[in-house]
Amino acid sequence: MLPKINLHTFKEFLRSGQIGGVILLVSVVISLLIANSSLYEGFATLLHYEIGFNTPNIELKYPTELWINDGLMAIFFLLVGLEIKREIVEGELSSVKKAAMPVFAALGGMLVPALIYFLINRDTPTASGWGIPMATDIAFALAVISMLGKSVPASLKIFLAALAIVDDLGAILVIALFYTGNVHLDQLLYSAGILALLALFNRFGVKNLVFYLIPGLFLWYFIHHSGIHATIAGVLLAFTIPTNNTAECSPLEKLEHFLTRPVNLIIMPVFALANTLIHFESGMVEGLGSSLGLGIIAGLLVGKTVGIFSFSWLSVKLKWSQLPSGARWPHILGLGMLGGIGFTMSVFIALLSFDDVFLQSEAKFSILIASFFAGVGGYLILVNVNKKKRTKA
Repeated sequence: MLPKINLHTFKEFLRSGQIGGVILLVSVVISLLIANSSLYEGFATLLHYEIGFNTPNIELKYPTELWINDGLMAIFFLLVGLEIKREIVEGELSSVKKAAMPVFAALGGMLVPALIYFLINRDTPTASGWGIPMATDIAFALAVISMLGKSVPASLKIFLAALAIVDDLGAILVIALFYTGNVHLDQLLYSAGILALLALFNRFGVKNLVFYLIPGLFLWYFIHHSGIHATIAGVLLAFTIPTNNTAECSPLEKLEHFLTRPVNLIIMPVFALANTLIHFESGMVEGLGSSLGLGIIAGLLVGKTVGIFSFSWLSVKLKWSQLPSGARWPHILGLGMLGGIGFTMSVFIALLSFDDVFLQSEAKFSILIASFFAGVGGYLILVNVNKKKRTKA
């Protein structure tokens, strides 16, 4: 008899994802308005204002922008890590058969966009941004598909969530391996020691979250000073928190339930507000035709759609996986295009890819345009599939 799985947390995640997507969109619009108004200078000063303290042995004074991108985003990655672990233990990634198709889809959705970007930008100063079109934004993608309500099979929402979670794991690995600075081994050793302690807590059945969260703060500090991007601490911490595959609410599910709304309703909008400050200048629209703009737009719009659809089709034809229940290939095509909504994670990688402020703005503008058309295109495809289904019926 299969264990009874606690789906309450997943339903909560879907519900807040709908609201979070709307708030995220509003934050993007507000950020764009600020960037092109008299409020920009004051807002930029706020982002550069330093918060924290320094001592001879502790360095914790950073600009507000860094606290957002390295601190708050570590909490976002903690939630992503919790989702990944839960899906591995009890959800769409809990068996080879269940995990195969979203994993293959995510793999295609990462490799093909990166390849397209690389081919367009090779031997140029922007070649380092190949990771930008690899990411899918969970909040926006789920918000769009949730707008369709019951007109699409429920299995598609679960499939998209699993795909986006695997995609996030890939993005995390890319950040850790390719977008970090010089590595300090002593700080890494301290981090490894804390991680081992957390693993022991898990091994011996410690369920009080305090024993994980307090060491997690130190884990973040040492990883931040090691040269590896601090957000990775959130994922590592998540994988040490205990869970189960029964209806009993585990420490992991409690923490995920606690974090879901603050992350989707506060942290992600704050990140968007701070990082979508695109000051529109003459020539920016023309810049969409540059190698950087073309690489991002083609990667997200074409690469994601082709990669997700083709790898999914191949995995089914080779009998390594099967379509989600009630889904047809046009549904997967629509989901593939929704995967091109790379807003949050793509912007995050763009900031790590370039030091030049103009290149960052050009990348963010290209991501914004590509994500908008990916969302509209994916929505129209899925709506059209449903209309044809009703007409045939």
